[in-house]
Amino acid sequence: MKKLLPLFIVLLVLGACSQKIQPSAVEVENQKFEGAVAGRENYYAIYQLDTDDAKTVDKAFRNINNALADTRLAGKLKIELVAFSAGTKVMLKGSIYEPKLKDLLQKGVIIVQCNNSLVEQGLSRNQLLPFIGVVPSGNGELIIRSAQGWAIIKP
Repeated sequence: MKKLLPLFIVLLVLGACSQKIQPSAVEVENQKFEGAVAGRENYYAIYQLDTDDAKTVDKAFRNINNALADTRLAGKLKIELVAFSAGTKVMLKGSIYEPKLKDLLQKGVIIVQCNNSLVEQGLSRNQLLPFIGVVPSGNGELIIRSAQGWAIIKP
């Protein structure tokens, strides 16, 4: 009997492993889900950039490009990128991000800088990349856009 016990255990384990576990109806239904339907005529998102951390800045650009590439939103999406605080460095002349910012601009993204941050950092508008717009305050821009129904995204 003792010799048969290990064989019996092996057979039980193999039998348990070979049985297919059937997914529940909820799991099957969830697996079929392919995302929300973009049924509105227009969508709006404002991306908040308040840091010059390279990983976060790249993430912001990647997030914006991913949203622009979403086929559900094609022709329906308006995006704004607002920089303030340490994000101001991204918008300055000589910024390594100039090509990426120009690319976003060519794709229709509104790119703006907070004037309060310029003043606080002792910078002038002339120090910004020439195509950057300026808003009175980054937080004010977020508040207004939020009240207008824009999604606020902080990468």
